[in-house]
This record gives sequence, C-alpha cells and structure tokens, in this order.
Amino acid sequence: MAEYIKYRVPAKAVSATKGVAELIEKAEEDGVKTAWHRLLEQQPQCAFGQLGVCCRNCAMGPCRIDPFGSGPTKGVCGAGADTIVARNLLRMIAAGAAAHSDHARDVVEVFKGVAEGKLKYYKLTDTEKLKSLAETLGISTEGKEEHEIAKELTAVLEWEFGKPGDEPLRMLALAPKKRIKVWEKAGVLPRAIDREVCECMHRTHIGVDADPVSLLLHGVRTSIADGWSGSMMATYLSDILFGTPKPIKSEANLGVLKEDYVNIVVHGHNPILSTKIVEVAMSEEMQELAKKYGAKGVNVVGMCCTGNEVLMRLGVPLAGNFLMQELAVITGAVEAIIVDYQCIMPAIVDVAQCYHTKVITTEPKGHIPGAVHIEFNAEKADEIAKEIVKIAIENYPNRPRDRMHIPKHKIEMVAGFSVEAIVEALGGALEPLINALRDGTIKGIVGIVGCNNPKVKHNYSHVTLAKELIKRDVLVVGTGCWAIAAAMHGLMSPKAVDLAGPGLRKICEALNIPPCLHMGSCVDCSRILIALGALADALGVDISDLPVAGSAPEWMSEKAVSIGTYFVASGVFTHLGVVPPVMGSNRVTEILTEDVEDVIGGKFYVETDPVKAAETIYNVILQKRKKLGWPL
Repeated sequence: MAEYIKYRVPAKAVSATKGVAELIEKAEEDGVKTAWHRLLEQQPQCAFGQLGVCCRNCAMGPCRIDPFGSGPTKGVCGAGADTIVARNLLRMIAAGAAAHSDHARDVVEVFKGVAEGKLKYYKLTDTEKLKSLAETLGISTEGKEEHEIAKELTAVLEWEFGKPGDEPLRMLALAPKKRIKVWEKAGVLPRAIDREVCECMHRTHIGVDADPVSLLLHGVRTSIADGWSGSMMATYLSDILFGTPKPIKSEANLGVLKEDYVNIVVHGHNPILSTKIVEVAMSEEMQELAKKYGAKGVNVVGMCCTGNEVLMRLGVPLAGNFLMQELAVITGAVEAIIVDYQCIMPAIVDVAQCYHTKVITTEPKGHIPGAVHIEFNAEKADEIAKEIVKIAIENYPNRPRDRMHIPKHKIEMVAGFSVEAIVEALGGALEPLINALRDGTIKGIVGIVGCNNPKVKHNYSHVTLAKELIKRDVLVVGTGCWAIAAAMHGLMSPKAVDLAGPGLRKICEALNIPPCLHMGSCVDCSRILIALGALADALGVDISDLPVAGSAPEWMSEKAVSIGTYFVASGVFTHLGVVPPVMGSNRVTEILTEDVEDVIGGKFYVETDPVKAAETIYNVILQKRKKLGWPL
C-alpha cells in the first residue's frame, strides 16, 4: 500500500554503493518508505537514549540522568549514570550473545539428528573437521565410526549451554593458553552460555549489581561465551554439515537479480534452511516448473549473512547487505524473500505488499505479521523447501512488470576464505604469512565486521577503511555486512591488488587472492579468532601482542556489541565507527577505552571518520610491531 512520503531522502548522498540511489528514488515514486525514510521520521532521536542514560528496568521509571548536571543525577532507586549506562550495555551484550548462541543451538539440534541417523536430508560432510574438533575437546576418535564421534561431540556441545558448576566451557580449549591465563586472572572465564546470559539479566535487575566495573567484567565473560563457544560451535558445525568453505567465484550487488527468472532471496543467518532452498530451487524439477509459469528458470540470491553462508559454499550470488533488503523488493522483480532470523526488518512485509513479493517466515521464534509462515522442520527439509520454492514460482505471473526496475550493477568476487582455505593458499602452513608479517611485507592484519546503519553513509566507512588499510600493506579479513560491502565495491576481486601497497600486492599476486578476504557470516567472526589464536601460538605470544586490530565501522545490532566485546576480550584493539550509547558516563567510557586494556589486553576506540580511524589503527599496528622487535 502506497504511503505519503513526508521526508525525501537525499538518495545520492546516503550510500556509496551503485544502484542504491536509483531504488530509493523509485521507492519514493512508488510511495514506499525505506529505513532511511523512517530514520528521518524519528528525528530528533532521544538524546538520553543515545547517551545510554535512560533506564526502564523497573516500573518506578523510566528514569533519565541529565549528563550536564542541571537535572536529575540519580534515578528513583538511586542508580546514577555510571550504573545505568553499564547496565544498559550489559543487556546489549546479553542479547547479542543470546542471538548468536541460540543460532548455535539450532545447528546443534540438526547435528544431533544427523549423528543419530534421524535426519535423511543432511549429512556429515567435513568429517576431518569433525574429528579435529572432537579431539580438541578431549574426545577419542581412534577406531570410532564417524556418527559415534558425532554423538559424543553432541553431548559435549549440548552441555556448553547449561551445564552446572564453575568449570569453564569446554570450547575454550580452542583458545590460546596464554589468553586463558589472562581470563583466569581477570575472573572472566565463562562457565555456561545460558548461565552467563541469565546472570546478565539478573545483575541488571533493580537492586542487584550497581558497580560499573563489575557489570562490564561480566559483559566480557558473557561475550567470551559467545565468541569462543556459541558462535564458534555454529561455525564449526556448519562446516561439518555443509563443508568447510574454499575459494569460490560469484557476483555481488542488485544486478544479480534476473529479469526473466523467478527470483528468490534468502535472508537471515542460519544455513540449515537456506542451503536446502538453494538445492531444491536448482533442481531440474523446479527449473522445469518455472518454465511452465513463463520464466526461464529459478534464480536464488542471498541477502545478509544467510547470503554469506550459501555464497561461500554454493557460490550463490549476493544481492546486498542489511540496508538493501527493502531495495531488493522495490525492484519489483522478487517473487519471494525467505527469512529465518536476525536483521530482518518487520517493514519488509509493508514494502512487499506494495509489489507482488511473498515474505515467507520459517522460524517459530521469527514471526512477522502479514508474512506467510511456513515453519521449517529439519526432518522434512526437502519437502518444506520444495513447498516454499513452489510458492515463489507460482507467484511469477503476478510480477508487476510496469513497475519493475533491476539496477544493472554487479561485480565479480571471490569468497570462501575459511582459516583452512587461507592455510591451503599459503602452501599448507602459516610460516609464509608469519614471515611476511615478521619482515614487514605485510604490516598487520585487521578484521572488519559488522552491520549497516542508516545513521552513516551506507557502505562508505566499510569500503573507505578497507582501502585505507590495504594501501598501507595491511591484510584485511572480515565477515557479515562488511564482507558484502567490500564485494560490491570490487575489493574481493584479485584485481583489487592494484589498490594495495607494494608488500601486500606482492603476496596477493603470488597467491592469486584479493587483499580483502571474505571469511563468512557474522557468527564466523569466530574464524578470525581461530586465525589469531593460531598466529599467536605459532609465535609464542598472546593475541594482544600481535600487530592486529578489529573494526565495526557501521555497526547497529546487539550482536555487534557482543562481537566487539569478545574481540576486546581476546586482546584486540577494536574500532567502532558508530558511537555506542555509553557517552553519558565518563567512567564507563574510560573503562572501555582505557582501563580495560590493562586487564585483558584489548580496548575500544571510537572514531566516526574512517580515514582517521585507519591512521590510528595503522599506528597501533606499528606500535605492536615495535614491541615485537619487527621492522616498521
């Protein structure tokens, strides 16, 4: 249904990515609001909320603190700015860790079904990784059949979520021993994922923890449970079930939609469903059915992190990242957008109703009013996937061709750089990378991750920061919406070596890889942790000693808060390009950007200008190199 557009978006100014402006303009012509329009309607946004000094954790509130001292300095219960800001941040970490780890729980359930022989539509694909993980967790694999190993591994992983007692998580066996000692000394070794998330909520209830230091340290503990266990097991088990990614060519941007094909967009984060949608849609049966309805075939494209999942294993092209989900529908060329959970805008249904697109929700925890809900069941995976694909095909004749516009922009890319793939590209060992780091051919490594945020120019900071770093001979790796942004701007093509400094260019040309490496979806930030841990162990140092850094230039979600925190907890200097809601407390800001480094070796750095951020990150890398005695 068309709406009155009160505020016009300066379309050419809000995104650095080709094709976005023309679809925002089309949206306004069609009377359709996007996230950018809704952001304008929200202005001015609540300053108390932006500063983190608004508390609504009990019914005596909501309370707010005047950061300038002329108004209230305490809430009704007596909590001041330091307590309120720390509590709010801890709740964000809890939600982010819960999202990643509940995703992991879903993957564990399917893995368990495969191990027990109950799921005929899934299989153990990477059995070497299965055995490697089992052995790391203390499970003997000698003389055992693969499904028996998987059963024993399942028992260990299920216990990670809710085991009693104070014994640390078993998955921490993947972390460097030097890092474990840091966490042990700081008292932040996580015990069970659900316990840490539950304790976050307990600590932030009225009348419990009011000390910002105590609150934030528990945030660190919870984030470690996410990064080194929840997200880690989601990555490992997805690889075991669907295959560990290897370099694969594909394309990115909205031009991957095809005019005369049934276009299906898979959107969300979990590969359990999206992989099946791709397999079924590409079957001869579904391709022939599409032709009966007047199309040339079925074309599946990815959006956000589930797009990253099917890209790096199946080569499915990427239509875009978070802020482009509505734009894909606005093309008028999408028959169905199939979603699971996380980063799905409820407004996608409102936009779809202005065209012919079916929004199909599939998760019991992810209903959206107005969408078609077809609940996914792993036991009937292929049947349900076929039902969903048929709905899309049968919708093709309803396409409003007079309102259809697909931008022509798309670009080639290479994805699928798992840790194993990187090591393989290096000839099977880390030594070539270590030598290149040690002699200064590569100055350092930066992991760029995170979302899009309409408060900042779409994809500009993602791309600008990456370009500024690679020209300084810094290898960039990353995940999530950054990976999609980099792909759409050509940074994941071997041709991008022309933008790299001489040292990085030399390495990339020798290995035939891009200077920016796609490592997967947002849970796959765990791959970056594994890579850093392997480098630290090989050099006999802690992660905090390495010439590395992390960045989330356009973050917006609670998951990103958890990711940033577990990077810091792992000893990584971590840049944020969007100011977090903590500035209402000088004490909390000081802890996060200064004091925490003395405790766990990493800290946050906030800078909205990506060029300035790149300069600071590079200087930090040089400082780390100097401490290691390496040439600058």
